[in-house]
Amino acid sequence: MERTTCCVVGGGPAGMMLGLLLARAGVAVTVLEKHDDFLRDFRGDTVHPATLTLLDELGLGAEFTKIQHRMVERTQLQFDDDLVTVGDFRRIPGPHKHLAFVPQWDLLDLLAEAGHAEPAFTLRMHTEATGLLTESGTVTGVRYQSADGSTGALRADLTVACDGRHSVLRDAAGLHARSFGVPMDVWWFRLPRREGDPEGVVGRFGSGHGIALIDRGDYFQCAYLIRKGSNVALQAEGIETLRRRVAAMIPWLADRMGAVHDWGDVALLDVRLDRLRRWSTEGLLCLGDAAHAMSPVGGVGINLAIQDAVAAARLLAGPLRRGALTHHHLDRVQLRRWAPAALTQAAQRIIHARLVGPMLSGDIRLVGAGPGRRPLSIRLLQRFPLLQTIPATAVGIGLLPEHAPAFARGGAARATDLGAVAHCRQPFGHR
Repeated sequence: MERTTCCVVGGGPAGMMLGLLLARAGVAVTVLEKHDDFLRDFRGDTVHPATLTLLDELGLGAEFTKIQHRMVERTQLQFDDDLVTVGDFRRIPGPHKHLAFVPQWDLLDLLAEAGHAEPAFTLRMHTEATGLLTESGTVTGVRYQSADGSTGALRADLTVACDGRHSVLRDAAGLHARSFGVPMDVWWFRLPRREGDPEGVVGRFGSGHGIALIDRGDYFQCAYLIRKGSNVALQAEGIETLRRRVAAMIPWLADRMGAVHDWGDVALLDVRLDRLRRWSTEGLLCLGDAAHAMSPVGGVGINLAIQDAVAAARLLAGPLRRGALTHHHLDRVQLRRWAPAALTQAAQRIIHARLVGPMLSGDIRLVGAGPGRRPLSIRLLQRFPLLQTIPATAVGIGLLPEHAPAFARGGAARATDLGAVAHCRQPFGHR
C-alpha cells in the first residue's frame, strides 16, 4: 500500500498552496487532483492583495508578474449613467494596491511548478479520491481511482480535504455543515470588451436581476444574478430572454449579446453558504470551501481558502515532521481560521438580506434611483471617499491575513529554519 505523510485531496488554490508549503517544510505530501489539467473556465479568477503579498514572500512574485493578468484598482456600481466607486484598493495598506484577475489555471500551474522543485512534493493528476481509509475511527488515508480506471489506496498520517463545497471526504467522514439560506444563483458568461468601456469591476442592479462585469482586458467575465432555484424555468424562456434583460439593464452591451449563442455559453454557479461545526475528525482536516462554502459576494472565497492553507501549514508542519500530530493540532487550525470565515459569512448574509434578496424579488429598485434615493451606504461612500478603503481592505486583505512561515520563504530565512528542524524530519513517503 502506498504511503505519504500528508495526503491533500483537491488541486485548487487551497490544496496546491498547502502542498507547496508543507513540501518546503520537508513534509512528504501528495496532492490528488481528479482532473487531468487545471483548464476549467468560470472558476474564481481573483488574486487578492493578500495573496500577492504571500507570493512575494514565497519568492514567486516575479514569476507571477510574467503571467498575463489584469490589475483592477476600483470596484464600481452603475446607477443609470453614473459610475460610483464603492471600493478603492489604491488606499489599502501593503505593497499591492489592486486586485489581479488571472485565469485560475495559470495560478495553479505556478504553484505546481514551484511544488515540483521540492523533493517532498508529489502531484497526481486525474486521480480522484473516492473514499476514506479508517482504522478504529481514525482516518488513515484515502481510496482513489486513476485515469485508467484502476483503483488504489494511499495511507497518510493526515488527510486534508480541499475538494470544495461538494466535498466527498467531508461527507464520508460524517461532518455536517450548518447551511445559511441564499437568495441567488449565478450565471457566468463572457462578452467582448471594447476600448473606452468601464475598467475594473462594475456592478449594475435592477428590479429582479443584477449583473457584475469583471474587466479581463479584451472581454468581460459576467456574473448574472438570478433567484435561487430559478435556473430551469428561466432557461425554458430561451437564450433571447437573457440577451434582452442584459441589454435593458446595460444598453451599451446590447450589440454584444450575440456572443452568447446558446445556453452552452452560460455556466451555472449553484451558490451555497455553509460552515462546518467541526472542521476535523481524527486524521482528517477540511479547509477552504470544504469547511466553509462562501457566497460569490465580494469574491473572497479564494483568498480565505489560501489563508486557511497557510495557517494549516504553519501550525501542522512541525507535528507532521515529528510524527506527533494529534487532534489538538487540527483544532488549532479551526480556532485560528474560524473567526475570519464566520465574520465574512455574516457580512455576506447581511448583503444577501438587505440588498441581493430584495433586489431579486423586486422589492427594491436601484436602476432609475436618483442620488438622493440611493442606499445610505452608497451615499456615504460618495461623500467621504476615504470610507471606500473599508470594503477594499475587507475584500483585498481580509480580517486575519496570513503570511508565509519562515520555512517556506526564499533566501536565508528559509535555509536557517530548515537547518534548525532537519533533525526532526521524517523519511519521505513513496513518490
